[in-house]
Amino acid sequence: MTRTVLVLGSFVADVAFRASRLPAWGETLMGSGFALGPGGKGSNQAVAAARAGAQVQMACKLGDDPFGDLARKTWAEAGIDASLTKNCGSATGAAAILIDEARGENAIIVVPGACFTITAEELDAMKGVIRSAHIFLTQLEMPVSIVERGMKIARDAGVTTILNPAPAPPAPLPDSMLALADFVVPNETEAAILTDLPVESVEQAECAAVALQQRGARNVILTLGARGALVRTADGQSTIVDAFNAGPVLETTGAGDAFCGGFAAALAEDKPLLDAVRFGCATAGISVTRHGTAPSMPKRSEIDALIAKK
Repeated sequence: MTRTVLVLGSFVADVAFRASRLPAWGETLMGSGFALGPGGKGSNQAVAAARAGAQVQMACKLGDDPFGDLARKTWAEAGIDASLTKNCGSATGAAAILIDEARGENAIIVVPGACFTITAEELDAMKGVIRSAHIFLTQLEMPVSIVERGMKIARDAGVTTILNPAPAPPAPLPDSMLALADFVVPNETEAAILTDLPVESVEQAECAAVALQQRGARNVILTLGARGALVRTADGQSTIVDAFNAGPVLETTGAGDAFCGGFAAALAEDKPLLDAVRFGCATAGISVTRHGTAPSMPKRSEIDALIAKK
């Protein structure tokens, strides 16, 4: 039986520009494409989890504006319960995404807007719903204090907690916050920033995972792009789960969000850990073959079909 994944996170409108390469500072570059669509790590992960078969609730804040309307339309189409999300006087946030078409890579600037205005009192009003969830999934496009408070509410109630420490914060995360996470899920760049260690090889990734555990994280799932994911469990075991090749890579923008949403959906079904990580890798593997973030998230049938081929 699928149980609820509650996502505390952001919605921002993605404003994406495509070009043959990224511009240098001070350079104006002619682009080849432009798109406006739904984004934000929290929203992307919620959409990924919902399309993967989970029952999803989204806790966020939006502006009373066209970008906020886009969020609610996106969630309604994905079957996400948005009753915890309220409108406010601040504008809904936006993300500027620059996409290098030749390499399929990107650079992103996020202005979180309304989702950064959620208060401790508003979060406390959600306690009952948070405590009844099976999985609590969150990221760092909200104030760190709010994210930590939400994790504590969930952990105190025995809810499984997943922290995707993205975007990596300029200041170190408190050890007390890492200790509230059943699963910390960074990518290579985030792990390097969090630990001040290089993460360029699998061996270095394992050292970073150990460092995060020494600071309080229980289990670390360090995503490695085309190399898959390193799983470091609380008992000290390390396993590499291979990536899935679903076709030519068009865009990696939403890959991390796809992984987190798919992983959360699989945990909500009580899949064994390594199977849940494989499910997340398959979700991400499909997402990178498509343009966009939320629009690139695959349906459950597609994920199952890809896993069955391997």
